[in-house]
Amino acid sequence: MTALVAAFAEAWDEVRIHKVRVIVSLIGVLIAVAAMTVITALGDMARQANAEHSESTSGRPATLQVSAWTQDGSLLPAETLTAAYAEIVERHSVAYSSVLSSTELRFRFADGTEPVWGSFIDPSYGEMHRIEPEHGRWFTAADERRFAPAIVVNTAFHQRMGEPDLRTDPTVVIGGERPVRATVIGVTPNAYSDEMPSAYLLNAHQAQWAIQGLYPSPPTLELWVPPESADELTGVLTSDLAGLLGDDLQVDVYRLDPSDFDVIDGQLQWVIRGVSVIALGMGALGLVNIALVTVRYRVREIGVRRSFGATSGRVFFSVMMESVFATAVAGLAGVVLAVAIVENVPIEELIGGSVTDVPPFPVRAAVEGLVAATVVGALAGILPATVAVRVKVIDAIRF
Repeated sequence: MTALVAAFAEAWDEVRIHKVRVIVSLIGVLIAVAAMTVITALGDMARQANAEHSESTSGRPATLQVSAWTQDGSLLPAETLTAAYAEIVERHSVAYSSVLSSTELRFRFADGTEPVWGSFIDPSYGEMHRIEPEHGRWFTAADERRFAPAIVVNTAFHQRMGEPDLRTDPTVVIGGERPVRATVIGVTPNAYSDEMPSAYLLNAHQAQWAIQGLYPSPPTLELWVPPESADELTGVLTSDLAGLLGDDLQVDVYRLDPSDFDVIDGQLQWVIRGVSVIALGMGALGLVNIALVTVRYRVREIGVRRSFGATSGRVFFSVMMESVFATAVAGLAGVVLAVAIVENVPIEELIGGSVTDVPPFPVRAAVEGLVAATVVGALAGILPATVAVRVKVIDAIRF
């Protein structure tokens, strides 16, 4: 035990004495560990942004869409479809579901009436599609009991209204055979730069105030179910809906969100890990080169130590542990640098998107970087230590 502690102390003294050499040799490792951690953080952020974009357009894993129509192409009564959908949701105890239909509505603005594409949904639709209003709020179950319809509009619609403050409860009239005044409760970002005005309305309000528009689409049902049950439920829902509406109908149930997203996500993780390993490998290469050169310059010192009784194992362990100690310190400094970068640099702007659920700092990557730096130090120290052991005592003293 005494010999082991002495070897550790000797290795640390060498690191402390040769501070300049150690710092120069470990800059590459420090940068590599910091890059490894930052790359992982950027990768996690990019993966989250990609997942949120996919969920906003196609729904969360796994979102099933259910629709039905007659063989001759005629439309079924919306009430019939809606009742069948409600029966399916209740039968399978689905926590998050929404009936979805769309139509062209006529909204009366201050300077005239304009057609706007409206979507009738249920409150759960916002959670299923990660809809986060930038102003105001999304629908709640309490909104279905309002004495006037509530709507959530996009930014283009809000600008068309003159961008009123939502705290003043701005209203707009929905035209038609029975005009009704609706209150704007939320504003969502435009899906793309030149998006036209659009609005979300509740199915309950459509039925209560008989809101009708032009070119209505038949209602469909969206269900958020566990991914592992998606394939089984696809067949079950098809047979259930056919039993409720009749076998002469065409029933279609399919998954909206990409079922292979986990595969793509896994491939992205491997790419991120590969880039991190390359960065760490480049730092290790510089460390090995400087360590070899340093051992060449320390031949006389090693010979003197051997002449005073230092065993080859003691010399090997001491030289290798110098590298291990130094890389461990460099790895810790690299993690600290990575934390400073991740916490102070606007990463969302770097990946070109907004993230609602910001991933936490990748502690796993930091720990992996610290461990990897120590392992790299051990591996990088083996070669110089082997060279040091092979030095003959007489030749070393004469060097």
